[in-house]
Amino acid sequence: MCATCGCSDDASVRVAEPGHPHEHGHAHDHPEAHSHAHDPAAARTVSLEVDVLAKNDLLAERNRAWLRENRITAVNLMSSPGSGKTTLLERTIRELAGQRPIGVIEGDQETLLDAERITATGAPVVQINTGSGCHLDADMLDRGLRRLRPEQGSLLFIENVGNLVCPSLFDLGEQTRVVIMSITEGQDKPLKYPHMFAHADLVLLNKIDLLPYLDFDIDAVREYTNQVNHGITVLPISATTGEGLEAWYDWLHHAPVVS
Repeated sequence: MCATCGCSDDASVRVAEPGHPHEHGHAHDHPEAHSHAHDPAAARTVSLEVDVLAKNDLLAERNRAWLRENRITAVNLMSSPGSGKTTLLERTIRELAGQRPIGVIEGDQETLLDAERITATGAPVVQINTGSGCHLDADMLDRGLRRLRPEQGSLLFIENVGNLVCPSLFDLGEQTRVVIMSITEGQDKPLKYPHMFAHADLVLLNKIDLLPYLDFDIDAVREYTNQVNHGITVLPISATTGEGLEAWYDWLHHAPVVS
């Protein structure tokens, strides 16, 4: 068990491509800490959490160095389920086609459904199924990168597991983090899940095409988000209609490019 969030370890994690649903080689060592997540001693629990995150951070730095060496910009997309991440990715890939190589690593507990949707766009994609796990971690990204083999100088989208809590705790080695929030979730999410929004570089407020049908205040979202992450940009968009996406593409164009 993961001492940080309580989810199971990566024994059931599977890395696959649509059409090739076989696990890639797995050389990750399982720390002894994983077998003691229910240790009643508070001091031991804190120690385990530190150990888990420290090991993850070490692997994340290795990923970051590899991405830097290959001039790849990795964007970690995080949100609750149903925010429209995959729909946004589909449209983004199609509309930015030809400008820069794009690759995708998909994270879900089960199925290849999202990876199959990305495959239809023509972009290379690898699906990571986490089993009972609630987030991607640096080791999973490493395994995904080995399977995907993204081109040098490419833009890599990492669609994290739908969850507004645990993904924010785990550095993957990415250059930038984007939180996608839909207006159907309610405007209080930045206050309810401050850690997620506090560590984001951009917030995309999706599904604004539904504003006429909902009681929703965009200015309130901006205010709440800035309470936990002062100065962060909130971009209202619709992945369905395309409204606001030019600002999203411009942000991607200026996203950190490692050299």
